[in-house]
Amino acid sequence: MSDPMTLPEIKVLSSEWKEYALLDTGRRRKLERFGSQIIVREEPKAWWEPALPEADWARAHAVHEQDDHWQMAPGALREWTMQWRELTLQAKLTDTSKHLGIFPEQSPHWEFIHAQSSNHGKAGRPQPVENRPKLLNLFGYTGVATLAAAAAGFAVTHVDASKPAITWARHNQKLSSLDDAPIRWILDDAVKFVRREIRRGIRYDALALDPPSFGRGPDGEIWKVEIGLPELLALCREALVENPRFVLLTMYNLEASSIMLGNLLGQMMRDVSGPISIGELALAASAPGGRLLPLSLWARWENK
Repeated sequence: MSDPMTLPEIKVLSSEWKEYALLDTGRRRKLERFGSQIIVREEPKAWWEPALPEADWARAHAVHEQDDHWQMAPGALREWTMQWRELTLQAKLTDTSKHLGIFPEQSPHWEFIHAQSSNHGKAGRPQPVENRPKLLNLFGYTGVATLAAAAAGFAVTHVDASKPAITWARHNQKLSSLDDAPIRWILDDAVKFVRREIRRGIRYDALALDPPSFGRGPDGEIWKVEIGLPELLALCREALVENPRFVLLTMYNLEASSIMLGNLLGQMMRDVSGPISIGELALAASAPGGRLLPLSLWARWENK
């Protein structure tokens, strides 16, 4: 059985995605390359001084201001695409967020999902939809993990409470030529949706979730992670098959820790054997010194 008292050491996972580079960090900012575009955004975890001179930072195509305004250099793009394996993803600057729709620090998770590939039946042909393992992706945002799972052979149910996020995710599906992939796009509150799936008798082989610290559902439901997550994980265990493949939990809450997440997964999966891994997602700057920028916490249970 899974035992949260025997958790392994904390592991740091860092992106090796060539389409993205963290160029430098410091003074609560980060200098990044997303494909062809150089971006400066605020970063509250970068307390130190930058390694590169200010002239390098001044070459950015776009700088995000704290009022969600983007200061654009001549020739800067508002929208462009990036490639991850067979996926084509839209990066976009919006006037409502500093985020570009892609979280590069999560690419180790995409690689993990990709490694679970079961996309081949006899003679290398794709499996029929009814034979594919089912993955539930809660708080799926713009859908990169969903598309990685679909490309790996999963039948995916993607749930998010934001209609614009799902629209963006479906656009990524089209860009990636996965129009025929077995993906259900669900605009709903995560807790309500999982409860309905349990009542319907629908069960999943794998689970990925990236809950926000605070949020609102489509009908105004209030989500506070410190209150809602334990309940949601208990419901998710009911929505999983008896012997699932994996559970992957990511969280950006500054007050949490990877040990907390590991304890939660240990509690959730206590009825089935399997190791738990915990750690942080970080990005390594290419500037001299190569500082690691910690960005997110993660925990993973696997059926081995």
